[in-house]
Amino acid sequence: MNNDSKPFALDIRGLFKRFGSPAVDGLDLRVRSGEFYALVGPNGAGKTTTLRMVAGLLAPDAGSIAIAGIDALADPVAAKQVMAWISDEPMIYDKLSPLEYLQFVAGLWRVDATAAEARSRELLDWLGLAPHAHERCEGFSKGMRQKVALAGALVHEPTVIILDEPLTGLDAGSARQVKSVLRERARAGGTIVMTTHILEVAERMADRIGIIANGRLIAEGTLEELRGQAGKNDFTLEDTFLALVGKEAVAA
Repeated sequence: MNNDSKPFALDIRGLFKRFGSPAVDGLDLRVRSGEFYALVGPNGAGKTTTLRMVAGLLAPDAGSIAIAGIDALADPVAAKQVMAWISDEPMIYDKLSPLEYLQFVAGLWRVDATAAEARSRELLDWLGLAPHAHERCEGFSKGMRQKVALAGALVHEPTVIILDEPLTGLDAGSARQVKSVLRERARAGGTIVMTTHILEVAERMADRIGIIANGRLIAEGTLEELRGQAGKNDFTLEDTFLALVGKEAVAA
């Protein structure tokens, strides 16, 4: 099956959200199953607002969201069962150890206890947290907390993973481990949708990149395709991004 014939893991149509002025303005965005998709844009472009609506944390004013074919607005519980949401600020229970936290989250998703135990230990090992499996999270650094949050998001084996600036504030070692887990998840057929202000990360990791400005998708494609839209085949992603956002600003 070629990529064009794969079903959509995320299908956003006509999404609209206003906070006084439009934050997301009739956004159309489609990500195919098994794709690593990076959404980049200037501050205030609507990236986080979009992902919060996809995750069910914010209600849109108009439009539709389908996750793995499930209408996320009509059946949010079913949509959440196939999806994971990870914000830039890890939200975990400080009084629990990583292993206790993962078992707790697995229980919420009704994962079989034996499978949850094995999966939890695999994730902790994968993320370099095994030596800290029984320590309370309250003393962890942000990088360790972010890895615990990532493990918690993956314990029920979602097919679609939504991440908002997952590498913010992480040291180089933690960032490398998180990127390794995400790449492995994508290789295994999972779909990753990630916002990042680190353009080098988007350039190296993503299959396709979408550029959002003023709440609208102004360009998307591989780096080569984006370079073509910018009219410069030798541009870095940073140069391409600035050129395309500049064009949008002039047109507006």
